Formats: sequence, C-alpha cells, structure tokens
Amino acid sequence: MTAELVGASAPSLLDKAARVLAAFEGAEPRLSLTEVVHRSGIPRSSAHRILDQLVRLRWLDREGRDYRMGVRMLELGALAAHHNRLRRAALPHLHALRESTGHLVHLTVLDGADVLCLERIGGSEDSTVPSRAGGRLPAHSTASGKALLAFGEPAALGPVLARRLRPLTPRTLVHPVALRSELAAAVERGAAFDREETYRGVSCVAVPLRGAGRAVAALSVSGRGLHRELDRLAPAVAAHARAVWRDLYGPGRARTRARAAAAKDERTAAPARERVSEREMESMMGWLRFSDWM
Repeated sequence: MTAELVGASAPSLLDKAARVLAAFEGAEPRLSLTEVVHRSGIPRSSAHRILDQLVRLRWLDREGRDYRMGVRMLELGALAAHHNRLRRAALPHLHALRESTGHLVHLTVLDGADVLCLERIGGSEDSTVPSRAGGRLPAHSTASGKALLAFGEPAALGPVLARRLRPLTPRTLVHPVALRSELAAAVERGAAFDREETYRGVSCVAVPLRGAGRAVAALSVSGRGLHRELDRLAPAVAAHARAVWRDLYGPGRARTRARAAAAKDERTAAPARERVSEREMESMMGWLRFSDWM
C-alpha cells in the first residue's frame, strides 16, 4: 500500500520536463545543469537526461555547459501570441456575424493537414454541430480548410495530399483532382463551401482572412439546412473578415508600401534635382565666361 502511494505521488516525466522548462522563466537567459537542478528540484541524473532530450527536440539549445531557450520554444511562443492577438481582434466581429446571420460562427487557422478552431460562437440551437474551440478537423473536408488552402501558401496543400483523404460523410471530397478543382472554384468566388462534407446535414461557407498576401486564418458560418444559402451568406462573412483584418493591421500593407515607395522616390529625386542644378550652374558660368571673352 505504501509503495502504491509513493508511486502515485511521484512526478511523471511530463511533470519533470515542465519543471525543467519552468526553471528558465527567470531573467537569466542561460542556466547550467547545477542551476537547473537547484531551480527545478529534479535529481541531477534525471535533469541531465531531460535536458538532453529537450535539446534534441529543439526546445532548448546548448552552448558549452549552459542551456537556454531553443528555437522551437520561440516559434511556439510567437505562434501563441499571434493566435491570441488574432482571436482578440476577431471576437467582436464573430459575435456581430453570429447576430446578423443567426448561425454558428468559427475562427480557424491551418495546422498541417488540419484546421484548428480558435473560437466558436453559437447558441444552444447550434449544439448539434459537434465543434469546439481547440478542436481539429481535416482541412480537405471543411470550408475553412479549403479557404485556407485555396488562399494560402502553395506548399500548404502538401501535408493534406500526403495522407489519404478520409471520407467523413458520403459527400466528402476524397480524390486529389476533385479537391484541387474545388480550391480553384473557391479562388474564383472568393469563398469556400462545405456541402455536408464534414457533418451530415451541416453546410458551411468560409472566407480567408487576408490582405494582399496569403491567408492567415478563416472566418466561417455553418448550420443545418444552409446548402442553398451559401452564396447569399458569403458577402456577409467576407465583410466581417475584412473588418477583422483592418483591426489587426490598420490601413493595410498596400498603403504602407505606397508611402514607403513615395518616400523612396523623393529620396531618389533629391540628388537628381541637385545634379540638374549643378548642370544649370555650370552652363550659366560657361555662358558668362564666354560673354566676358567676347
């Protein structure tokens, strides 16, 4: 009995790894093995093994005898901060879109071959759609996934086609040629559709969140019996997607680039004007010298 209690109270490997990573929360960017042991309370031999594994996974970097946060930690931290900022900017517009359409609204991002749901706004009548914030769905079957693939980086389609396109309903597109054709149609109309391809009886329209570049997220409206309303709903979803983008990036990158180009032109024009003035002065001085000679 005592042995069982001791075993039950012993920290798991995940707990130990979390305590090792938590040791780096202080102001000191680099820690030695001894300092990690002191801060985490993990035995030296266990701490050394965990540190080596975290270095191999790129969660930590090793410099001589010291350790510091690795590239993977920075990547995940930046991604989490971006997603939080995106969600905060989108939340009022998600509620407004829910109010104006009366249907379930999602904010999603692409993660490999899946879409990750950052936010879900809906009422009790939407409980029949089993989606949730933090949940994942295959990108090839969802309107959000198709919007992100159609307006995302060309390489984004690779992870999707690398695995078998699994059917979720009889309507799911499972052939790469059919999926590519659907993505091309989404680009033409500016929105992607899910016609009961993820859940039976549930249809969805999604619009990418983007400026002049690639999509960073997607907004969608979904519900039961919407298969005939997707075209009608698309403009409202697009309007709210543009509003979220404005809240995220202000006047837009195009205007910023235009201002930068104008400033560059001005800097380029100034030396040219100076050269013209110099030529004019030389011409005038030459004329004066010629007049004096005459």
